[in-house]
Amino acid sequence: MTVLLAALGAAIGAPLRYLTDRFVQQRHDSKFPWGTHAANATACLLLGVVSGFALPDWARALVATGLLGALSTYSTFGYETVALLRKRERFLAFANVAASLAAGLGALLIGLAAAASLTGPQ
Repeated sequence: MTVLLAALGAAIGAPLRYLTDRFVQQRHDSKFPWGTHAANATACLLLGVVSGFALPDWARALVATGLLGALSTYSTFGYETVALLRKRERFLAFANVAASLAAGLGALLIGLAAAASLTGPQ
């Protein structure tokens, strides 16, 4: 049953990632992969919030593993970084790596702090 819930979450998260990527990227005239960056940072923020709550295993599989796991995409981040390197866009490739790490970790910490403020001291 847990595997099915993770799959259901992924079935929602993957199209949401695609739509987020297209929505953001269409609004930028840039070679930088803003759409993937936005989807990954959003997933990290939400994962931080979700991680701050005591969820049952089924809910964690559905939301954290399924939905947010599919919303974020390490493989696309890697592919887009290598594509920038192949196009000799070294600065953008480095900026993608640095910004993705900083935004992802920062968003996760902000999400954890938000969850802590909602749940109070433990």
